[in-house]
Amino acid sequence: MSDAAEAEASHTRNFLFLTAQMVVVRIGWIFKTESVIIPAFLDSIAGPGWMRGMLPVLNRVGQSVPAFLLSGALGAAPYKKNLLAASSLAMAAPFLALGAGLALAGPEGPAWPVLFLGLYFLFWCFSGLNMVVVGTLQGKLIRPQRRGRLIAASVFGSVAPAVGFAWWLLPGWLESPVPGYDKIFTFTGVCFVIAAGVALLLSEAPDRREAPRVTFFDQLRGAWKILREDRDYRRTVIVASLFSSAIMVFPHYQALARERLDLGGSQLMVWVVVQNISMGIASLGVGPLADRFGNRLALRVLTFAAAGIPLLALWLTSLEPAVARGLFFWVFVGIGLIPIGFRVITNYLLEIAPPEDHARYLSLNQLCTAAAFLASPLFGLLIDVTSFELVFVLESGLLLAGALLTFALVEPRNRQR
Repeated sequence: MSDAAEAEASHTRNFLFLTAQMVVVRIGWIFKTESVIIPAFLDSIAGPGWMRGMLPVLNRVGQSVPAFLLSGALGAAPYKKNLLAASSLAMAAPFLALGAGLALAGPEGPAWPVLFLGLYFLFWCFSGLNMVVVGTLQGKLIRPQRRGRLIAASVFGSVAPAVGFAWWLLPGWLESPVPGYDKIFTFTGVCFVIAAGVALLLSEAPDRREAPRVTFFDQLRGAWKILREDRDYRRTVIVASLFSSAIMVFPHYQALARERLDLGGSQLMVWVVVQNISMGIASLGVGPLADRFGNRLALRVLTFAAAGIPLLALWLTSLEPAVARGLFFWVFVGIGLIPIGFRVITNYLLEIAPPEDHARYLSLNQLCTAAAFLASPLFGLLIDVTSFELVFVLESGLLLAGALLTFALVEPRNRQR
């Protein structure tokens, strides 16, 4: 076999197994959806809006700080697939512990809110490392013009199995007198364990680079240098931060529907399914769009669309309740676009970053976008003391600003690095 044929065979193998790994993760992820399952469980053990507002903070801080501190070691590791397997196993541990604790002790007790938030934060610490490793592996193993197709294949390929499992299992678990969150979280953990095994099937040549020995302050100095000297990166981080702010209102959509429309229970399963079907269908358009015209245009389209979601939610709840209850699922159709946007941002960063700095650029982006999420509990508190309307209109404005700023981004494929 010629070198070119061998390279193509290796590329195809890695494309397939990366797709399979992402599909298995997505199957587990649908059982812990941030916009539905996680806030609904937290509301069942602790009700205040400010506590729901803690979820995005723990999410972003957890996934950003450890990944940033370890980015040098992650980038220099000879085999990224081993790190992908290890971080997938680590992601499983908090959910397996949570499932076991609920099964043995039940959800009652004053300690549960703190314990749950602690395990949730631990999960995102491991998930942040996992995200950086996945992005670095894409940069190493998948050609730029195929990364959009990887989004489409992994997201659309996960729709049927993820929705099938959700439709089969969630109704019985959510509609029982005591919702079976122990089973839901255990299933999530098992899926992440399987994803770890799939990661080891990738074909990867080792990197010949020693891990730099750097202190925390060395990391900060390196980050400041990137932000100071790379104008394209600075602009991308601003757009990414504004786009990521969409997560700050994720926990509040189901609360809005519950308080204004008296929706919940079996509707949670419907919203989870709708959100994942929306992701799959949208990926078929966004992936090829990004491959053909660049990730900048794909990100612009997604950000403009995201800006309308909070306004759609408010408009629906202003209708007659009988009508609004039948239409509120459209909010979760829109929410399905947000995770695709994060993958597009990752692919855009991989194109503007030097290959040896992929891990650093990705982890620094996670750190910078996390800073904005410190305001997330304030969003929840504002909902408690004012209204959903104020917070949702503010969020729509942030997303619209991000969409307009995409016109200031460069298109990496139009220039030679």
